[in-house]
Amino acid sequence: MFRRESPADPAVRALIAQARSWQLGRRTLLQGAGLSAATLALAACSTGGGTGARPSAAADDSGSDRSLTWANWSFYIDEDEDGNYPTLQAFEEETGISVTYNVDVDDNNTYYAKVKDQLALGQDIGADTVCLTDWMVGRLIGQGYVQELDHGNIPNLANLSASLRDPGFDPGRRFSVPWQTGFAGLAWNREKLPDGLTSVEQLWDPALKGRVGVLSEMRDTIGLILLAQGVDIASDAWGDAQFSAAIEVFRQQVESGQIRNIKGNSYADDLKNEDTLAAIVWSGDITTINAELGEDKFGFALPDTGGTLWSDNFVVPIGSTKKANVETLIDFYYRPEIAAEVAAWVNYITPVEGAQEAMAEIAPELVENQLIFPSQETLSRAHIFRDLTNAEQSRYQAEFESVGLGA
Repeated sequence: MFRRESPADPAVRALIAQARSWQLGRRTLLQGAGLSAATLALAACSTGGGTGARPSAAADDSGSDRSLTWANWSFYIDEDEDGNYPTLQAFEEETGISVTYNVDVDDNNTYYAKVKDQLALGQDIGADTVCLTDWMVGRLIGQGYVQELDHGNIPNLANLSASLRDPGFDPGRRFSVPWQTGFAGLAWNREKLPDGLTSVEQLWDPALKGRVGVLSEMRDTIGLILLAQGVDIASDAWGDAQFSAAIEVFRQQVESGQIRNIKGNSYADDLKNEDTLAAIVWSGDITTINAELGEDKFGFALPDTGGTLWSDNFVVPIGSTKKANVETLIDFYYRPEIAAEVAAWVNYITPVEGAQEAMAEIAPELVENQLIFPSQETLSRAHIFRDLTNAEQSRYQAEFESVGLGA
């Protein structure tokens, strides 16, 4: 894959050369590992310190154009049997703002790779809002690629959970607002693995060789491996040595053929067609997949050593001309009854205070659901991957992907 003409950007060339130099011995590119160009492009743009002028926010024409386009992940909004989005329909009827909803995000890196050039030029990327994960949002903010929000247009932001109001990557939530929060953990085919899974190490059982999937989000896959090795991933006390030990486990499982696929949201297809019987996955997806199949075919659990915890967040790209329309959309979804309706379908942790009380009216059986309203005991088993420096991000991501790229 790296035999084609070398990119002009010296930072990209350096990372490619470094990835080659590791000589990890994997001769076959994994299915779903078409991540490399995405991450190398991200790494080249993530070093900070650029001297070029930042793009300016586009003029807002929300007053004259009552529309917006929303890019999001799979399984991430309420949907009826006809493929409609009931809460979005209610929003459109109430506000007169028409919404084009696109399932465009498979993972953070591949989405970034598609839009980075337009972002750098301050151009429209084909989405007026997109929901991306904390670390990527922090990077976009740092690069000046997203617009500052007007909280005056989002009065229901007062319902934002206190624990999410002041993250390090966006103090005061000037540029981002949480959409959903979730876990990365373990899933398994109940028919083939009736005893379920409780540990990451069980993924390496020889009986599962070639039937294991992991996520293309480095922080989730390597995060779970680090936790299994006794590393507190939220702490600053770990670094290159611990990461290298986790990568070595990952490399061994890829080279041996134990791991079949490294994917984003498309891992769902591999579970459904039984290419994989066990996988590292995102929590709410498994409930939705089971609902689509009409049976409780897949189980989900946090490993005994813990899972990862993350949020995906609304941002308005720098080239969007619909910021006020997006702010109206965010405000709508921060009503507790709307948040509860979405949560009842997606089975992720809602960031909206009051949604649990609203759920008692909508679906009382979900009020104690640990994927939506986790207890402190459940949250104590979930860990946020610590912030990485730009250098760590570039190096760790390139090393993670080099395992899939092969020599």
